[in-house]
Amino acid sequence: MSSSDIFLGETIGTAVLILLGGGVCAAVTLKASKARNAGWLAITFGWGFAVLTAVYTSAPLSGAHLNPAVTLAIAIKDGDWSNVPAYWSGQILGAMIGAALVWVAYYGQFVAHLTDREIVGGPGAQATKAAVAQETQAGPVLGIFSTGPEIRNAAQNLATEVIGTVVLILAVLTQGLNDSGKGLGTLGALVTALVVVGIGLSLGGPTGYAINPARDLGPRVVHALLPLPNKGGSDWGYAWVPVVGPLLGGAIAAGVYNAAFA
Repeated sequence: MSSSDIFLGETIGTAVLILLGGGVCAAVTLKASKARNAGWLAITFGWGFAVLTAVYTSAPLSGAHLNPAVTLAIAIKDGDWSNVPAYWSGQILGAMIGAALVWVAYYGQFVAHLTDREIVGGPGAQATKAAVAQETQAGPVLGIFSTGPEIRNAAQNLATEVIGTVVLILAVLTQGLNDSGKGLGTLGALVTALVVVGIGLSLGGPTGYAINPARDLGPRVVHALLPLPNKGGSDWGYAWVPVVGPLLGGAIAAGVYNAAFA
């Protein structure tokens, strides 16, 4: 695989991942969506199908890492770091494109949701909330773009992301790689999708299970940039957790794999 193929594959694949994954969050969250209030099961299975679709789409070009933690773990396992920049840059760009496409697909629903006084309050409340949210709080639609904790405890939140990512990466490394060992194979795509569903159901409650730095950071940047009315803050004080946690988890999983399975 050339660096250009890797970059293109990861950009396309991660855009598909976030479009479908962020799309199910939008469908469940936003006013005037037919799937509103469909619940956690819809979100977890929606993300699982998003992973499945994205992997099959991008695997021929890049091996379908779609996650900087996966790329990091494979680099540690193999000792080959040459393509890490191409993977990571494609993943971040693709995540931003996917998040922007969610906004396009649900544009009317975003406007209806963020101009509803039952959701954002009256004019005075909006100004007060905006001033506070800009500094400390997640805005009312941030959960469509990125993750956030139910209980804000940095140590616990970080540990949850590390644990969930270790499970994901161990599954990828032990069952999911293709014959070259550089990316996900056909069966690996299904295995990984089901593992993502399982992580969401079992470990997603505390933080929303980012388990992927690009999945969280790219859309969070898009949330900060989009011209959404009353969108509130992007919660940058928490943003390091879903980046550092998955990267630590990926490194730990690679170490466990090399010690126990290699």
